[in-house]
Amino acid sequence: MKPFGVKSRQTERLMALVAIALLLFSPPLIIVVDRLPTFSVGWLPLYLFIVWAVVIGLTAWLMERRSGR
Repeated sequence: MKPFGVKSRQTERLMALVAIALLLFSPPLIIVVDRLPTFSVGWLPLYLFIVWAVVIGLTAWLMERRSGR
């Protein structure tokens, strides 16, 4: 049986992750990244790929439960 505080802490962390993901994928921030000066490759695809990978990685890290915990 899990302690009461563990489940609510995980829920709070996941809600914070959703809020951060919404902020990182918000149109104003994407427009700023899209308008950065480019040399040969645009920054937008790179930004979207990196942010998406970070969100997936953080989600996996938060959802992972170790047997020792």
